[in-house]
Amino acid sequence: MKRLLLVIFAIACAATAYAVEYANVIVPRPLSCEAIEGSFALTPKTTIRATLPSLVPTGEVFAADLEVVLGNKLVVKKSSAKKGAINLALNSALASEEYTLKITADGVWITGGSERAVFYGLQSLRQIVAASDITAAGTKISAVNIADKPHFAYRGGMLDVCRHIFTVDEVKRYIDILALHKINKFHWHLTEDQGWRIEIKRYPELSEVGAYRNQTLIGRNRKSKLYDGTRYGGVFTQDEVREVVAYASARYIDIIPEIEMPGHAVAALTTYPHLGCTGGPYEVWTRWGISENIFCAGKESTFEFIENVLTEVLELFPYKYIHIGGDEAPRAMWKQCPHCQKRIKDEGLRDEHQLQSYFMERVERWLNERGRSIIGWDEILQGGISKSATVMSWRGTKGGIAAAKLGNDVIMAPNTYCYIDYYQTSDPAANGEPLANGRRPVTLAKNYSLDPYAGLDEHQQKFIKGVQVNLWTEYVSTFDHVQHMLLPRLAALAETGWSYGNKDYADFSRRMHILRKLYDKQGFVYAPYFFNGIE
Repeated sequence: MKRLLLVIFAIACAATAYAVEYANVIVPRPLSCEAIEGSFALTPKTTIRATLPSLVPTGEVFAADLEVVLGNKLVVKKSSAKKGAINLALNSALASEEYTLKITADGVWITGGSERAVFYGLQSLRQIVAASDITAAGTKISAVNIADKPHFAYRGGMLDVCRHIFTVDEVKRYIDILALHKINKFHWHLTEDQGWRIEIKRYPELSEVGAYRNQTLIGRNRKSKLYDGTRYGGVFTQDEVREVVAYASARYIDIIPEIEMPGHAVAALTTYPHLGCTGGPYEVWTRWGISENIFCAGKESTFEFIENVLTEVLELFPYKYIHIGGDEAPRAMWKQCPHCQKRIKDEGLRDEHQLQSYFMERVERWLNERGRSIIGWDEILQGGISKSATVMSWRGTKGGIAAAKLGNDVIMAPNTYCYIDYYQTSDPAANGEPLANGRRPVTLAKNYSLDPYAGLDEHQQKFIKGVQVNLWTEYVSTFDHVQHMLLPRLAALAETGWSYGNKDYADFSRRMHILRKLYDKQGFVYAPYFFNGIE
């Protein structure tokens, strides 16, 4: 009898474990997900009840997103919670991004520490609904009790619109994809050697000259000498930028604009040659790589230009961070430039490395005086760095480790794990991948394996603020291709950012095959390799 009871108990435990595991269909993986008895009937007549006016817009965004899944749009009402409804509420005892989601036969209750947290709870609900069997009459979703919050405060996705530009609607679509995965930062790369992409009213020529290149390289950089012979470019007007910022804000995504300096500045120099060391002439670049022509650090006119540009940028982007680049800035021109050499002498600097530090810290001080903070690529460590600068580690993790040891805040975005312009499989040619960056591939499993804390002790880990995927677009000219490179790898990064310490690749793989149903319903153009068993 005792043995029989033990067997029954073991079977019951296994069944419970299976039920809990099956209940968890969400990416990124929730902190806690418990299956409970029953199910909720979600029908076209189900209402979304916002218990506070501030939750109505959040409910409206969710209703619009869910319409694609359900086939009908649920009505959002400002009212007290009711049985049979999807109820939204706030609880100040929860952290700002923490939420609870409870589904019972009587209704759905989502409670968050802020409107942002409620939005994340709704994204989880959206995935649960998409995983169910849906008919014209609605669907039944299994009862579950979820308690969830993210590990990292910064969870980012970057899009380069300089090498290739995309429409406002396409940028919004990119933001939609970020929001689904609970990404909360959009790093918008707006200026480059190959094109200036943001309207600056004080400098209208940037939109007329710097925003266009005469032609574009065909094929792989450094190997091809073929060009398409077609003028290419475009610019986002300030009204369009405001539209995108508002759209992202409604989805609780902060936008971080990047204005590159002192390197990757050829588009600006082509427009205003006096800002360079030689005075030009310059030409907006038609191929990829690194130009030796960078902003002159010895001329006051350079800093006047940058401050005037940033003045308008600050008016457009309310979030506290501004990314000011700092990467891939060769200093050969500075070594030959009398203005730069005079600056080194007058400021008592040791060399051109310290001149770049002078450049970056001067811009940082100007931004700090206006209540903003900077992010820079890990090259800003060269020659010294201020304690208030945030370092984005891209050349592997070494820069981030060094910055954390100095006590600087760090965002981990190492190319070896997080550059999703890289190939996605171990044999790109055999798997029919489109042209991509030719370095080692970043497979979904590789991306998922990132440990942002590796190499750091407990104290130093406190300076790692989050993670980010970066999508450069040298070889990505259409938005379908953007999505192909972004998905499903964004999901892996999202799970590292949200669920660090609670990751399991096998379980992630299971949930991704379920999330694929939502990708299909949304019409996302994801890469098929992982889903076809190829990495």
